[in-house]
Amino acid sequence: MSGITIDEKSTPGRAAAEAGLPSFAEALRVWLRIGLLSFGGPAGQIALLHREVVDERRWISDARFLHALSFCNLLPGPEAQQLATYLGWLLHGVRGGIAAGALFVLPGMALMLVLSVLYATLGEVPAIAALFFGLKCAVLVLVVEALLRVSRRALKTKPAWALATAAFLVLFAFGVPFPIVVLVAALLGYVAPGAFRGSGHGQASDGPPAALDAVLAADPGRPARLAAKAWWAGWGAIALWLLPVAALMLVERGIYADVASFFSKMAVVTFGGAYAVLAYVAQEAVENYGWLTAHQMLVGLGLAETTPGPLILVLQFVGFLAGYGQGGLAAGLLASLLTIWVTFAPCFAFIFLGAPYVERLHDNRKLTGALAAVTAAVVGVIANLALWFGLRVLFAEIRRVEFGPVTLDVPVPGTLDPLALALGVLATACLFWLRLGLLRTLGITALVGLATKLLLP
Repeated sequence: MSGITIDEKSTPGRAAAEAGLPSFAEALRVWLRIGLLSFGGPAGQIALLHREVVDERRWISDARFLHALSFCNLLPGPEAQQLATYLGWLLHGVRGGIAAGALFVLPGMALMLVLSVLYATLGEVPAIAALFFGLKCAVLVLVVEALLRVSRRALKTKPAWALATAAFLVLFAFGVPFPIVVLVAALLGYVAPGAFRGSGHGQASDGPPAALDAVLAADPGRPARLAAKAWWAGWGAIALWLLPVAALMLVERGIYADVASFFSKMAVVTFGGAYAVLAYVAQEAVENYGWLTAHQMLVGLGLAETTPGPLILVLQFVGFLAGYGQGGLAAGLLASLLTIWVTFAPCFAFIFLGAPYVERLHDNRKLTGALAAVTAAVVGVIANLALWFGLRVLFAEIRRVEFGPVTLDVPVPGTLDPLALALGVLATACLFWLRLGLLRTLGITALVGLATKLLLP
């Protein structure tokens, strides 16, 4: 016996493949860039992630990206932040997952904290609202671009198109809860795994393989090695989440205990993202706890929609006002940070405990069929989000019209905002015609929106 294992023989090939992966420092810069530019809710954020790590840098393949996205859509919590954590883990293990997930949240968290303080002390600030107005109009274009890009890659068969259409209709017209849509899609894909995966599903049509795929081809044992540390990190995240909550509930029994327990519950029931639980959060925070008014809840949602980071950051605004109302600025800051902690610590646990298992079953026909069906349904979800977001960006007033079981959000034509429409056209021209890129497009529309809002009567 030579005493040389197959793994050792593959070391040169593995090293050559790993040389194609980004360095940790390079990945950090990209994760920070994504965190700073992640406007527009989950649809826009998923589009940005795909643009950065699949289209522009080829770190991750379409197939693996969509596989991870489908899994994240099955989890409670902000799917885009969890997707970033998953992708970071694939590239650099636990430290990569922590970096990607944290940097996805931290810029938006810091900005939301500043805006919460400004709102509590000064009221609504017109200049900030004007700046974010332009950003919001540009994000609408990014969401539409995301819808087109994801649909081209995810919808390879007629059943996939039919499922995406059905998902959109039941969400938009019938108000079926998001978890039910995802669960039904997963069951359909599991029963008929070949129906939703076409040949080359989720893969680029030409060009070299993505960097991570090249590494996995040379080193198939890599996910198993990453899984061991992920397991410990996952349980560590659960401990870091639950132990402070338990301590507060046993010792403090005041505003901080209420905030910790309430938002911990939100962290495990927020299937479908922020919109899925806003009604419940508003009812509890406004009516039962009295932490803020209904108008303030809407202000918080508006801030979350127009700042980077997950829409679930609206909970941070609620937590800040809860603490501010009880003990002033210092209490507001502490309650805000506590809200962020108990909201996002579970997200890391879900990914570190679940992603290794999902990666191990990447070639399992029934599982990949179920996740492909979920991805097809997600196209319908993104379409519903795009329409929901677009109606509220372009029109000042939306009416809910009922026809038996069908409930539709219909815009009032006379409330069309010409400036919002013009900024949307400007963003479209910058992105698709002039090809100025994401950062320049957002900057131009933000500055034009600011100047127009402040200069015009």
